[in-house]
Amino acid sequence: MSSSINVREIAAQCLRDEAAAITQLIPQLDESFERAVDLLFGCRGKVIVTGVGKSGHVGAKIAATLSSTGTPAFYLNPLDAFHGDLGAITADDVVVAFSNSGQTDELLRIVPFLHEHHIPLVGISGNADSLLARHSTYHILLHVSHEACPLNLAPTSSTTVQLAFGDALAIALMELRHFGARDFAQYHPGGSLGKRLLSTARDVMRTDDLPTVSPQLTLAEAILVVSRGMMGMAVAMEGDRIAGIITDGDVRRAMERMHQDFYNVRVADVMTRQPKCVTESTKLTAIQTILHENNIHAVLVTDHDHHLLGVVESLSCMI
Repeated sequence: MSSSINVREIAAQCLRDEAAAITQLIPQLDESFERAVDLLFGCRGKVIVTGVGKSGHVGAKIAATLSSTGTPAFYLNPLDAFHGDLGAITADDVVVAFSNSGQTDELLRIVPFLHEHHIPLVGISGNADSLLARHSTYHILLHVSHEACPLNLAPTSSTTVQLAFGDALAIALMELRHFGARDFAQYHPGGSLGKRLLSTARDVMRTDDLPTVSPQLTLAEAILVVSRGMMGMAVAMEGDRIAGIITDGDVRRAMERMHQDFYNVRVADVMTRQPKCVTESTKLTAIQTILHENNIHAVLVTDHDHHLLGVVESLSCMI
């Protein structure tokens, strides 16, 4: 590699140029943007995203983002559309077309079909005087002063701006739909987030060989149960009733505080008498919140009669 070329600075300048181009988008979010969002929000069919070349690649990503965040969408290659796939577009749909120049012939060929069937078109380009702008129901201007490419030729800043705008569009629609984490999980059931949001205590709780002790047991005896249980805690039981919970931290603090008297201290003297409990159907996300807010590492799983069913540890929630 030539020492005369500072590749780090070249890359840094590219990132600065593209970041500046994104920031310059903000003043361009005008009334047309709001109307386009309202149009997409009220769409009874699907949002069909289209574009040619690099804009098409960006459009495919935006369609995927919209679909995964509550706005049904798919990408349609305008070349395929012109050779038979126009039948995929219905009167209930809205078309979103990306083109930096707004003059792309392959893209403009589908416009007469949209007009004839009264299908709304949201045109997104960097040219306010383009044919796409003129024939769109709503046109959104995404103008960049120059590309990050040193030749000002390769689509770089312009495609970055399109991509960022697509994210902004998806986020705006998410907010309008009150699309939450639970909804996201339903669209992503195979991911770790989906598993955490959809899984319950029943799916991860430990039920076998639970470490239990009598409240009358001495701490010297209880520490052996805690150690063998390998959960850092034991449940104090009186018959089939939960009396409390004792952790290895409780035992250590008792040792530091009571010294020689430690061996005569009972579990009942140091246990937490109202441990945090959940039901089998409690979602893991709710359990994580309980653990975090109370600075604890385990919760008890009980039935409606407060019988012990199992224990969920913090590591079990990290699926």
